[in-house]
Amino acid sequence: MATVNDNFLALRSNYLFAEIARKVAVFKESDPDRRVISLGIGDVTRPLVPAVTAALRRAVEEMGEAAHFRGYGPEQGYAFLREAVVEHDYRPRGVDVAPDEIFVSDGAKCDVGNFQELFAKDSIVAVTDPVYPVYVDSNVMTGRAGTYSGGRWQRIVYLPCVRENDFVPDFPGTRPDIIYLCYPNNPTGTVLSRSALQGWVDYAGREGCVILYDSAYEAYIQDPGIPHSIYELDGAAEVAVEFRSFSKTAGFTGLRCAYAVVPKGLRIDDGRGGKVGLNGLWNRRQCTKYNGCPYIVQRAAEAVYSAEGKRQTREVIEGYLHNAALLGDAVKKMGLEIYGGVNAPYIWVGVPKETDSWSFFDRLLHSAALVCTPGAGFGASGEGYVRLTAFGTPEDTREAIVRLQEQC
Repeated sequence: MATVNDNFLALRSNYLFAEIARKVAVFKESDPDRRVISLGIGDVTRPLVPAVTAALRRAVEEMGEAAHFRGYGPEQGYAFLREAVVEHDYRPRGVDVAPDEIFVSDGAKCDVGNFQELFAKDSIVAVTDPVYPVYVDSNVMTGRAGTYSGGRWQRIVYLPCVRENDFVPDFPGTRPDIIYLCYPNNPTGTVLSRSALQGWVDYAGREGCVILYDSAYEAYIQDPGIPHSIYELDGAAEVAVEFRSFSKTAGFTGLRCAYAVVPKGLRIDDGRGGKVGLNGLWNRRQCTKYNGCPYIVQRAAEAVYSAEGKRQTREVIEGYLHNAALLGDAVKKMGLEIYGGVNAPYIWVGVPKETDSWSFFDRLLHSAALVCTPGAGFGASGEGYVRLTAFGTPEDTREAIVRLQEQC
């Protein structure tokens, strides 16, 4: 008889965002006449920009012509997109990345969740707390997390990011093998200074760790002193993998396109007294388990780097940042604690002292038909906060502010 992988049984019963969706669905069924506004899940609301849709149409037409039809593409991504990434995302920042160090995929969530497959099962994992759930859950599925008790996994090293340390994680007492960092941060919307990030790169170099660096929100950085890529820091190419996405940069949540940068100089112990490159291993993994992001989607992503594409996507990003500024100002006037929303599309809000994050979620949903994300769903250090996103329409953002003000 077939037997289940018991690591999956160790998972908490509901994924955070699925649980939010379930609660919202129950509310809508009980009160169908109330219009729900979501500031919870970080999905975009503005349509794809004209430069992208034009590229999509051209690519679709190509696929309908025998002379230009494409079948299976390269698992690593088409050269035209990998080269565009090099020329526009890295070279202007003085970063030397080669096209064959870039692997195009259908989402940063998939890449971040899958990359842990390259490491030994007994590897020690460190995550910031609060944390994007995929970093933890994917390691639970592999059997690295141990047992769950008191809101934490026994074998996971937690790096609290809280008010007391200005949301900058301290180096752990227990040396990890893998360190997950996400900046601009999801969920807190905070950032790391250049010196703080250099400190983590230096730590990884000293201790023999690998940093899995999720920079899905780098396009929202406004402060010129904040690095957009970990590879702007000395030594990072020897210790870090970087993950990027077109989802929040260019509205590709429905198209699906992202990429991972795996430097050829990043090598780890092979368990046999030697070293092995992660670039070659990730390439082998992708060739086995992945057939590549669709051609038409990669052409759409390429269009993001055109002059018109850059201008149009920047306008969209500025619109979301304007939403963030409005939300931030309104929440401050309510007297609530607030972080983020300046270099990121997320606002981290302290809940009123007499409640907890899930209770505040329920209060906003049932009293104001407003959805947020409870901070406790991101980890023990997230308790006492909720995450608001700036990805709503301008009209919904203004209406959400009115509803918030009525509740606080």
